Amino acid sequence: MTSWKFIAAAALTGAFAATAAVAEPVKIRIHWAQVPGHLAPVIAKVPGHVQPHYGKSYIVEPSFIAGSGPALQALAAGELELSGLSPQSIALAQLEAKLDLRVIGHQFSTEVPGYASSSFWVIKDEIQKIEDLRGKKIGVNARASTIDAAVRTMLLRHGMEDGKDYQIVEVRFPAQFAALKAKRIDLAILLKPNDEPAKTDPTLKPLFSIGDALGPSETITWVGKADWVAKNRAVLVDFIEDSIRFRKWASDPKTQPEAAKIVAEIAKQPLARYSYVYTKEDNYYDPNAMVNVARMQKNIDDLVKIKLLPASIDVSKVVDLSIAREAAARVKTN
Repeated sequence: MTSWKFIAAAALTGAFAATAAVAEPVKIRIHWAQVPGHLAPVIAKVPGHVQPHYGKSYIVEPSFIAGSGPALQALAAGELELSGLSPQSIALAQLEAKLDLRVIGHQFSTEVPGYASSSFWVIKDEIQKIEDLRGKKIGVNARASTIDAAVRTMLLRHGMEDGKDYQIVEVRFPAQFAALKAKRIDLAILLKPNDEPAKTDPTLKPLFSIGDALGPSETITWVGKADWVAKNRAVLVDFIEDSIRFRKWASDPKTQPEAAKIVAEIAKQPLARYSYVYTKEDNYYDPNAMVNVARMQKNIDDLVKIKLLPASIDVSKVVDLSIAREAAARVKTN
């Protein structure tokens, strides 16, 4: 009898251990480059009632990486589960790295009509027109990023090639203004709110916008390896559902100030600088985290036309809309 009791107790203990293992939340390491925009660093700071699955089926470990190019390398190396990638990086992953990736959800789009626009700035006494950038240093956050694509697209239109007619210099977003003023670079991308001091500086002027170069862009989406996405699909539906709930909460005028406070704390800046976040003065965040496949396809095809990409890809084969659709349906019915 004792032996049977021992066996039964051991089996029960094993069952409890197995249940605990199943219940352990999945850790999702996610790249981010800047706030607002990338959502990874915000997720863990949002009130629990907004994201009912956080800490239960998943947790997020934000990982700062300056842009899509190096983030793609980290994803390929298994150092991330999800990365916020640009259309250019997604295409390069398929064409050159031969990675089997899945785009599972939208983070933000730039230059969407009715929302914010961001510009590249210069010292106006030194640069009058785009052709004056020949032989100059151009600031981008990282190669293979949307910013990199915008610069190279615009300068190619004016007969200039990277490495031949100008030099790309990688500079973090918050440091771009200081680098321009110190003349370490001759063209700086100033995203909100980093453009505030430039707007009141009479020595500076905007030369062109991201939209002038690329038009509306499906700037950053959540991307993971196809096998990991398939294995963790149920968790990712929870993750996207929570993101949809966050977007509704963050864009609600009653609770938007609380969301802005979170962003300001992450950026370690005064709240007043971020009062605009998640409003029409910010970039566009799809309310259902749904990727605009047609827009991403156009972004990639446009880069092929000017030979920034060697070939196009079929975006519809890379994007999995079913996860966001299922998540959105949950939110709608609850």
